[in-house]
Amino acid sequence: MGLFDRVSRVVRSNLNAAVSAAEDPEKILDQAIVDMTEDLVQMRQAVATAIASQKRVEQQYTKASNEANTWQQRAQLALQKGDEELARQALLRKKTQAETAMALKAQLDTQSATVDQLKRNLIGLESKLAEAKTKKDMLKARASAAKATEQLQSTTSSLNTSSAMAAFERMEEKVLQMEAKSQAVAELAGADLESQFMSLEAGGDVDLELAAMKAQLSGGTVDQGQLPAGNTTTTPQDTAVVDAELEELRAQIDNI
Repeated sequence: MGLFDRVSRVVRSNLNAAVSAAEDPEKILDQAIVDMTEDLVQMRQAVATAIASQKRVEQQYTKASNEANTWQQRAQLALQKGDEELARQALLRKKTQAETAMALKAQLDTQSATVDQLKRNLIGLESKLAEAKTKKDMLKARASAAKATEQLQSTTSSLNTSSAMAAFERMEEKVLQMEAKSQAVAELAGADLESQFMSLEAGGDVDLELAAMKAQLSGGTVDQGQLPAGNTTTTPQDTAVVDAELEELRAQIDNI
């Protein structure tokens, strides 16, 4: 294999690859419709020209046939009149026109076959063009869908999905931790408030009991709803016991 052949093959292969890569299905489809439409116009013109030629040959054939018949009648007339020479001349003219008519008939038959074939080709091209126009929109839609799918796949493949999902899961865990912490703080705040109210209630009971004791020591009376029923008579021994209990209660209160 010569160097020129190898270089030629490389150049042609690169050109074919470049052309294939540059082909846009939508544009090629539109251009194909344009080309087929132009071919159809040219085909119609060819058919029209062939039909016109056929009509001319047909007219010439009819004229030659009529002329041949006319000279046939003239030859008969001349022979009836006894002019044999004139009849011979008429027959010669008739022969010429008849031969011309036969040649035109053969040409007309060939022309008719050509016109019929051109008409069939024209009908076939019209059918193909109509089919191509019907398929064009569908193929363009499929090409657009394929491009969109390819772009979507390319975009999706370029994303780091694993890293994104890992970050998403970390943030979800962080939000859960924040919610748990917030709930714990709320529970602690509620528990502290509960303990404060319990302390106040306990302090109130002690104050009531202390007031009752003071009233008892001073000989006063206390609301029976606040103190339990019992003996209200006091003795020195009771006073000493109460004082000791009072001191103990004061010490307990100081320690609270």
